[in-house]
Amino acid sequence: MKIIVTGGAGFIGSHLVEKLILDSHEVIVLDNLSTGNLENLDQIKNKIKIIKCDLSIKGSWIKNFKDIDIVFHLAALADIVPSIEHPSKYFQSNVTATLNVLEASREFNISKIIYSASSSCYGIPKVYPTSEVEKIMPLYPYALTKYLGEQLVMHWNNVYKLPSVSLRFFNVYGTRSRTSSNYGAVFGVFLAQKLANKPLTVVGDGTQSRDFIYVSDTVEALIDSAFNNINGEIINIGYGLTCTINDIVKLLNSKFINIPKRSGEPDCTWADISKAKKILKWKPKISLKEGVNKLMNNIDYWKEAPIWDEKSIEKATKSWFKYLGHQSEK
Repeated sequence: MKIIVTGGAGFIGSHLVEKLILDSHEVIVLDNLSTGNLENLDQIKNKIKIIKCDLSIKGSWIKNFKDIDIVFHLAALADIVPSIEHPSKYFQSNVTATLNVLEASREFNISKIIYSASSSCYGIPKVYPTSEVEKIMPLYPYALTKYLGEQLVMHWNNVYKLPSVSLRFFNVYGTRSRTSSNYGAVFGVFLAQKLANKPLTVVGDGTQSRDFIYVSDTVEALIDSAFNNINGEIINIGYGLTCTINDIVKLLNSKFINIPKRSGEPDCTWADISKAKKILKWKPKISLKEGVNKLMNNIDYWKEAPIWDEKSIEKATKSWFKYLGHQSEK
């Protein structure tokens, strides 16, 4: 098939593009390269078409949707603190760009669009494991804009009959995870610290737990949702189990220090993946131990990543404490 992957030079996107090429599909990557990296596509760059463009601005990139079968819309700005500091930028990237992709998909009558949503829309859930019917409670602009994008996708599905599926990703990790200057995902922070022989910075007492899902399992879920007849569905994608941050520290076999806990951050993320198992016939394959071993075998990828310490994290998360300080009390 002919396929577009927005954000195809990014973490999840590049793994998806590789798998699609392996399966003999024709792939066009649309990416503004603000967080994506062309090096992620080095192994297949001669087999794909790469277009650098800003999806939040209508332009010549739209013509590439002609004769496309499937669109995987993964392009987005991530990270919490930058979204607090630059909400308009996140709205443009995660909402306006999604609208433009939907309209391009509608104009050229694509067969299906798969949207990468975020479990952050649940905020601090009342129920664990958390199912797709749990109350939506986004606590910061990144979570809100990703949810608004999902609402657009579902609205276009309902009104314009644009075949669509939205996958709510939980804590995706794996090789090529982001190494930007923003303080973000735990594995990127920890691996750079370990490479530099610095202590891992554990938030709070480390007993908070997360549902970590390896990137290759996420890619399988994306592909399974595209190449079947399901439509108009919102589906959680996680491992279906949780582990604590202290468990991660043990697996990485590293020294650590504790830094202040952040209010407004859930003590637990835990996906109810029964719907994914039922209608996608999908289930995760990579255990956390196996996934961490894969990361350790590729740890040099994080040698250029920022090395965070207690002081730099305090400075980088100042806006978090300023604006989200009492979220967990609501």
